Amino acid sequence: MNVIGIIPARYESSRFPGKPLVDIGGQTMIQRVYQQAKHAPSLNEVIVATDDQRIYDHVKSFAGNVMMTKDTHQSGTDRCAEVARHVEGFDIAINIQGDEPFIDPQQIDLLVSCFENPGTEIATLVRKVEALDELTNENKPKVVLNKKGEAIYFSRQAIPFLRGEPIEHWLSKRPFYNHIGIYGYRIDVLKQLSDLPVSDLERMESLEQLRWIDNGYKIQTALSTHANDSIDTQSDLEQILQKYF
Repeated sequence: MNVIGIIPARYESSRFPGKPLVDIGGQTMIQRVYQQAKHAPSLNEVIVATDDQRIYDHVKSFAGNVMMTKDTHQSGTDRCAEVARHVEGFDIAINIQGDEPFIDPQQIDLLVSCFENPGTEIATLVRKVEALDELTNENKPKVVLNKKGEAIYFSRQAIPFLRGEPIEHWLSKRPFYNHIGIYGYRIDVLKQLSDLPVSDLERMESLEQLRWIDNGYKIQTALSTHANDSIDTQSDLEQILQKYF
């Protein structure tokens, strides 16, 4: 398999404008994500996909691979699909979140391994919920799996609902899973996904992967034990700096 890692990066963000270029211990966030991805042996190539000249110029400044994309994309998947239409020779695309400066390269390799099964169309990672505050945090989407490890549904609510049990007891009754927002797609499937209209479920939960399930695509999952540190707000950045520096 030839695998390309794509890092969507946009400058405009409602909660943290300009965050790809924020300094984290002497390097920008996008540079750290790029370097971490380059350490994943399963990736044959890594590229940043952006619609902003400042990000484009910065990636070029550290000799990174970058492509300018349209500024009309509604999601990172759509931005990845544009890249997929312009590159050749790849079987799998990995959509790497641009706001996780310390992503573990082994997570990328774990995701790529899902495609050793020729039936895998889309893949993503999950992690077991370990604390009640994770279970109830709507910014940490949850996922329900079937016996094949395929995602049945994603929600910002705690799912499945345990009728008759106080929520404080749920974690002792069964495993719950958080979704880790890194995706892999077969190239032909990725191009199809970007042509799908927004679905009602996606709009209600604000989770793009529900569009794919709504349209009959299967999402294989792999279980990761790594706790990801993403930066969505200025306070997230402050916590990251305290943790690592």
